[in-house]
Amino acid sequence: MTFDPETDLTFTRLIQAPRSVLWECWTTPEHIKHFFVPKPHRIEKCEIDLRVGGKFNTTMNVEGNLMENEGVYLEIEDGRKLVFTDTYREGWKPAADPFMTAIIEFKDDGNGGTLYTATVRHRTPEARQSHEDMGFFDGWGTVATQLEAYAQSIK
Repeated sequence: MTFDPETDLTFTRLIQAPRSVLWECWTTPEHIKHFFVPKPHRIEKCEIDLRVGGKFNTTMNVEGNLMENEGVYLEIEDGRKLVFTDTYREGWKPAADPFMTAIIEFKDDGNGGTLYTATVRHRTPEARQSHEDMGFFDGWGTVATQLEAYAQSIK
């Protein structure tokens, strides 16, 4: 994968939790609810069918407003990589207004922790800039912090 600064955003963080626990958090609906959006926002509902073409749907509650996000998995490398997008819904039905494709990577750091990388690809430079302006780094950074705390509580 070649990073394109015109359309992609990314960050990497060392998380003090085993890769296997982070994988479980990212692939289990009950775990997703504990970290996937910055608090005080929350996930009301999550549906996962962990296979290429399988659904990854979430319903977020943001200040009382429910926001449904439907997507599918494009690539799954067990324990190492998840790629999902809102460009398609289950059954490869095109979305009316797609926004992004996310690539989540997990690598052992050799000391019991995980090098966690989140890369988000956008269709246009304008969509990328819009996501950065919405707070990509703060939002996804908060999610990583919440993921670390939650993963430590269940490992």
